[in-house]
Amino acid sequence: MSGRPSRRDRTRPAELLGISAVLALGVGVIVFLGVREFSTAAVWAGIAFIVILVVMAMLVLAANPEAGRKRDDEPRGH
Repeated sequence: MSGRPSRRDRTRPAELLGISAVLALGVGVIVFLGVREFSTAAVWAGIAFIVILVVMAMLVLAANPEAGRKRDDEPRGH
């Protein structure tokens, strides 16, 4: 196994940023339609972008790809 990251691993940050941006844009549009103020909608879209990005990053970290490895707290075989 080489030490180079796969193409999927290299594009994952761009995927997270893209999904977060699209969802934040949706939040911004909904807020804009509700209050008719661009500055308020922009603030809410920025907050939504950050929150969505952090939550998705935490979910990616929680989905451990090395779950099949033997854990340290399991008894070792002889």
